[in-house]
Amino acid sequence: MFSGTCPVFLPARLWNPRPPRATVPRATPHPIGSALLRYALTRLVSLGASLIVASMVIFFAIEIVPGDPAAYMLGMNATPETVAALRAELGLDAGPAARYLGWVGGMIRGDFGTSYTYRTPVAEMIGDRVWVSLPLALYALALSTLIAFPAGVLAASRRGTAADAGVMGATQLGVAVPNFWFAMLLVLVFAVNLRWFSAGGFPGWDAGFWTAMKALTLPAIALALPQASILARVLRSALLDTLGEDFIRTARAKGLTRAQALWRHALRNAMIPVLTIIGLQFSFLLAGAIIIENVFFLPGLGRLVFQAISQRDLIVVESVVMLLVLAVIVVTFAVDLAYAWVDPRLRRRG
Repeated sequence: MFSGTCPVFLPARLWNPRPPRATVPRATPHPIGSALLRYALTRLVSLGASLIVASMVIFFAIEIVPGDPAAYMLGMNATPETVAALRAELGLDAGPAARYLGWVGGMIRGDFGTSYTYRTPVAEMIGDRVWVSLPLALYALALSTLIAFPAGVLAASRRGTAADAGVMGATQLGVAVPNFWFAMLLVLVFAVNLRWFSAGGFPGWDAGFWTAMKALTLPAIALALPQASILARVLRSALLDTLGEDFIRTARAKGLTRAQALWRHALRNAMIPVLTIIGLQFSFLLAGAIIIENVFFLPGLGRLVFQAISQRDLIVVESVVMLLVLAVIVVTFAVDLAYAWVDPRLRRRG
């Protein structure tokens, strides 16, 4: 009854074939550690090049400053032969390129040279004074952060209220008042009138930790308050910008209060400009405390540079400034790593 060949019943996948679906290989996510390491290596190369350029700029800029250190040390009545002999003793008779290479090579080995004025190793002079400037900078930065974060969060969470206006007015005053004038006011109130602190000087860490920290308290406050004002204003602005983003509105729509959205989501995303300011502030506090150190008679790096400039002690100026530049570059590197940790997009970009 059937003509022709008997039909063969094939599975549907054979008689109605479909083109195979293209398989797209899934991108294997990079671990955070490897991405962060790759980003760190990239930034490290860039900062190393910046360090080399900075060393050249510092050396040749200081070397072309008018004045002969040997002639300054010997006085106006020195004979040319005596000046030439002292220049040879100090190594100033060599060419600029040879002196630059010798200076850089010495710093790599940990030898910063010998002071022209005091005839002592520069490394020892820096080592004695860095234990005043570094704790002072860290103390001031800690005070600045402890003051700025509550003030900035309070102003952002209560925008348009009396609390916001009070914080903004106080920070505006903190930015406007020079830190050296504020330092003298602190000395007048707390050292002269109340006699709670000494008016200046540093007893050394051998006198005890709390005794040394007490001597650094007024200088740290004088340095911290203007920086806290800047940091609080930046934090408030960053938080207000973040609170207006779509993901914050989504979080609010899911039932979070404004305070919960601020602490759980907005604060972390507002940290990028805040980290920038903190890094810049530490560099400023370490390298720019010359006036405060002179007001309080602190034997720190800033006062050492000031004295070396007035005495034409070029090797001290070059070495200290180079050390401060290195500290700024290291802090910048640490801030870049903090960026990458806070914002994963930077890790992928690196």
